[in-house]
Amino acid sequence: MDWFNIDWTIVGDNLPRLMLAYILALPIAWNRERNVRSAGLKTFPIVAVASCGFMLQGMSVLDNTDAESRVMYAIITGIGFIGGGAILKEKSGVSGTATAASLWNTAAIGTAVAWQRYEIALLLSLLNFVTLFFGDYFKKKVANPAAQDD
Repeated sequence: MDWFNIDWTIVGDNLPRLMLAYILALPIAWNRERNVRSAGLKTFPIVAVASCGFMLQGMSVLDNTDAESRVMYAIITGIGFIGGGAILKEKSGVSGTATAASLWNTAAIGTAVAWQRYEIALLLSLLNFVTLFFGDYFKKKVANPAAQDD
């Protein structure tokens, strides 16, 4: 069956990148899950792996950077739709913007890993996690600077 010929060398080349994208999404996913947000431990790793996968496919079948950049533009646009679904308008305001922005960032992690820009992917993951983890604390401090911790 020639139509189902898998090049295991390519699988071996791509698997570490896909796994790294998955792993770098986990701290963000954990934070969103811990805070009972609409997206969490399932969504964020899938976004990272999918964006990495789309980029890896584009890089393997397209013959120039212009074509590859169109794949990246499509990922960015598609994640905008997913992020839009995470944003909810409520009577008291809008919620879900941090989750939507984090989904967008997670796609950037996936594409950075695909391009073997691991330093960018690591920094995106770290900065996103730190922002989510400490964001509420600093937001409260800014909203009420006179409040003192005991």
